[in-house]
Amino acid sequence: MTNFIPIFPLGIVVYPGEELNLHIFEPRYKQLIRECLFAQKPFGIPTVIEKKVQDYGSMVEITTLAKEYENGEMDIKTRGVQVFRILELIREIPEKMYSGAIVNYPENRHAGNPEMMQKLMKSIRELHQILQVTKEFKKPDGEMKSYDVAHHIGLSLQEEFELLSLMDERQRQEYVKRYLAKAIPMMAGMEQLKEKIKLNGHFKNLEGFDI
Repeated sequence: MTNFIPIFPLGIVVYPGEELNLHIFEPRYKQLIRECLFAQKPFGIPTVIEKKVQDYGSMVEITTLAKEYENGEMDIKTRGVQVFRILELIREIPEKMYSGAIVNYPENRHAGNPEMMQKLMKSIRELHQILQVTKEFKKPDGEMKSYDVAHHIGLSLQEEFELLSLMDERQRQEYVKRYLAKAIPMMAGMEQLKEKIKLNGHFKNLEGFDI
């Protein structure tokens, strides 16, 4: 399926199923959101990296108009729906201030490996413990998807985008696995370094080495 969509390029990655709150203040996007609200249609958020609109993004639907201000600004609640790929950017649309794109929707296989996900969740909790971060997830470990955890493991924007562009949940799980295999030892080493620096200058109670 190929069609035209209005787009709201942002320097973020939005995943299917993700809830995102937005404050709308630019005139062109106030126009876009009003039209989407009136027509009850979704819009696209393609990711912007280093001032360049990337090929992939997510369709989002407006779930709530939370607040409307006297100057026309709005607070909206949205939810990611599905991943799209941009085939052509349409920078100027007659009588519109916003831009659009011709897109298609790659087949996205959402079935992953529940046992793998349980192992990943164990590693994620280990990472959070090292970082002294507490996160509550809404689903049992085996039912979690990579999209559910991607924003909670410290991926860079580029890495989050790379995950978005993978169209198979098992590939996404493998991506998260490889990332955690690098991140956990690195973070653990940083914590050890912090503790070592804290001890510098303190009286140390050390046993001598018997030669």
